[in-house]
Amino acid sequence: MPDYPKPGILFYDVTTLFKDAEALRTVVDMTYELYKDKGITKVVGIESRGFVVGAAVACRLGAGFILARKPGKLPSTSVSESYSKEYGIDTVELHLDAISPGDVVLIHDDLLATGGTVGAVNRLVRKFHPAAVYDNFIIELPDLHGRATIPDGTPVTSLLSFAGD
Repeated sequence: MPDYPKPGILFYDVTTLFKDAEALRTVVDMTYELYKDKGITKVVGIESRGFVVGAAVACRLGAGFILARKPGKLPSTSVSESYSKEYGIDTVELHLDAISPGDVVLIHDDLLATGGTVGAVNRLVRKFHPAAVYDNFIIELPDLHGRATIPDGTPVTSLLSFAGD
């Protein structure tokens, strides 16, 4: 979608994928297959499209599901991390008791573009001292170098990759 949410931004929308039951099932199945043997104990879904597949994958993995939300959306005590993204400054929050030391965490979102959001979520998740962290995306735009915001050594997978920005 060109010029969304503001002029000059080309927005990649996965909501049409979500409305198709077979496509949604395929994405959940593919993601599950990538992580079924990793010992994942928590899946962190990034607001809001990361909630859809993230929660379904957490159920399949037998893991807990954690919401990474915008400020003021979580009802309990939370910790936050601010970041720059392609169209402004934002903040992400997790509940203070969301992750325990030793958890194996899968961070999931629909899109890896410039990486501002997932970089902040990675910094935030690491404050909890998990045993391991993995990152997964439905779509990656590699020409925007979003992986550079993810800490070195973090395994990253994307189901689809599109060259060009």
